[in-house]
Amino acid sequence: MTTPAKNTICLWYDHDAEDAARFYAATFPNSSVGEVLRAPGDFPTGDKGDVLTVKFMVMGIPCVGLNGGPAFKHNEAFSFQVATVDQAETDRYWNAIVSNGGQESECGWCKDKWGVSWQITPVALTEAIADSDPAAAKRAFDAMMTMQKIDIATIEAARHG
Repeated sequence: MTTPAKNTICLWYDHDAEDAARFYAATFPNSSVGEVLRAPGDFPTGDKGDVLTVKFMVMGIPCVGLNGGPAFKHNEAFSFQVATVDQAETDRYWNAIVSNGGQESECGWCKDKWGVSWQITPVALTEAIADSDPAAAKRAFDAMMTMQKIDIATIEAARHG
C-alpha cells in the first residue's frame, strides 16, 4: 500500500473523471493516471462497478477525480495555472484544451470540456506586467486585456513600446 499525498486536489465530475484524467495525462508533462476505484455498490448517481474515483497527477500535482453526478459544476474560482516558456508551448496547451471540446476565454484563460478552468500563462507575460518601469508594465497589461490566448510577441512589443 502506498502512502497517500497529505494534500490532494479533489475535482468533482459528473461521470467522466477518468476521461478527464486520461486527457490531462496525455496533454501535460509529469502527468499520469493512477488507481481507478470502482463503486462497490449502487450510489445515487451511478451503479455498482462504475468509476467512483480516479487518482491522477497533473504536472506533478496530485489530484483525485470524483464522479459525483451533476449537482456541482466547475467555475473560475479554481483553475490550473500553467507557466509556459515560449509561444509554441503556449499554443500547444491552449489548442489541446480548446480543440478537445473546451472554450476560449479572456487573458490566457480557457476551459476544458469538463468545465475546469486553465490559465495558460507565458513567463514573458508575468515578467512584462511586473516590469520595474510602470509604463512598460501598463502597456503589456493593456495588450493582455485584449487577448484570449496570449501572444508573446505582441506582449513584448507593447512592453518595449
